[in-house]
Amino acid sequence: MTDYSYEIKIPKERVAVLIGTKGAFKKHLEDTTGTKLDIDSKEGNVVVSGSDAVTLFATRELIKAVGRGFNPELAMQLLKQDSLFELLDINEYARTKNDSIRLKGRVIGNEGKSRKVIENLTECSISVYGKTIGIIGKIEMVPIAKKAIESLLTGSPHASVYSWLERKRREVTRAELSEKDDLRNIVKEEYLDDLKELENEDN
Repeated sequence: MTDYSYEIKIPKERVAVLIGTKGAFKKHLEDTTGTKLDIDSKEGNVVVSGSDAVTLFATRELIKAVGRGFNPELAMQLLKQDSLFELLDINEYARTKNDSIRLKGRVIGNEGKSRKVIENLTECSISVYGKTIGIIGKIEMVPIAKKAIESLLTGSPHASVYSWLERKRREVTRAELSEKDDLRNIVKEEYLDDLKELENEDN
């Protein structure tokens, strides 16, 4: 069976977090995914290899997320097929170092308010680490969180971004309810069809 591999560079200070106490998280990740991690603690280089390309890709994203400040246990949700990881580079929006600091402050907000609002309305987790902003959440919600953060980085007022998020949240909720109604109707129709078949058999 063919082995695939990825090489990921993570900050040196995040290596110990990825490995875990006495190697516990590294072992847990390898056992869960069936992959192998070779970690260079001095340089922060991680080579992850395995035979399942899909699982390997998810494991790579998980490692990148841990490297960008996420708690390893939280990052484990990236192994689910409906989860996604996005990374924004603050330098792409900043013109100077001071600008970068100001933009980070806009995303975090006073006492973390802005980040909390985005997390609550999108059910995503956000990590502002170094020069990056990471997002973990469901596939359909991560693009919404990303758009909100990009809006803040490009100067949109917080109130406008919050209003937009609330509107998108309502749209997603309506869509989910509609899907549930469709499913209920399908089940109901199948149930009625089964009843008709039983009645025909009795006759």
